[in-house]
Amino acid sequence: MEMIRIRFLMMLAYRTNYYTGILIYSINIGAYYFLWKAIYGAKADIQGLSIAQMTTYVAISWMARAFYFNNLDREMAMEIKEGKVAVELIRPYNYMGMKTMQALGEGIFRLFFFSLPGLIIVYFVFPIQFTWDLGVWGLFAISILLSFFINTELNLLTGITTFFLYNNTGLIRAKRVVIDLFSGLILPMSFFPGWAQEIMKYLPFQGISYIPSMIYTEGFTHQQAIAALGQQFLWVLILYVPIQWLWVIAKKQLVIQGG
Repeated sequence: MEMIRIRFLMMLAYRTNYYTGILIYSINIGAYYFLWKAIYGAKADIQGLSIAQMTTYVAISWMARAFYFNNLDREMAMEIKEGKVAVELIRPYNYMGMKTMQALGEGIFRLFFFSLPGLIIVYFVFPIQFTWDLGVWGLFAISILLSFFINTELNLLTGITTFFLYNNTGLIRAKRVVIDLFSGLILPMSFFPGWAQEIMKYLPFQGISYIPSMIYTEGFTHQQAIAALGQQFLWVLILYVPIQWLWVIAKKQLVIQGG
């Protein structure tokens, strides 16, 4: 709780970037809205999603990204390169747990000072369908929390590779592109070819953006939403295993490059 509080206060002290970020995200949502409007044309729906649902999907996807997004992989890589990780490892807390809680504090800040104000702004600009069903909001809240942990675990895995690669800048950039594409942020999973959808069913990426957005837009039935939450929770448990395994190995071969 203290790590969450400290990171929240740190973000509060440097909040100007997030105010400008609201404008940038609003522009992104507007660009996607006009793009999808042109793609839909006179069609009532595509792959079961109407233009109103697609607009809502895009808005929710980008605003949810503000909550689950973090730069843990870059922070870890920098701490390892500069030798700061040696000091972190001798402190009386779990390094991975500390990083996760810092990311959660940042996510909570983004949620209240970025996502919510941003959604209110785009609601009055674009035809977004807000739902007032508390059941949907409850499932969505659980889903974006799970999406945060999935994304954070992928970042932790990428950050740990710095212990072995020493410079993983290219891997970090590639990981971000892969997540944005295959998580459903840019294109919903249902729009991919059938063979690609089958492959992505066995990958954790759709649990980051696609599932929360589909739950909110009610693109899933209640049973499908519950099953999707179970899938997200399963991936949280699965990704925890290689993190712990690699962390044990990484600490044994730590080489400080600086500091």
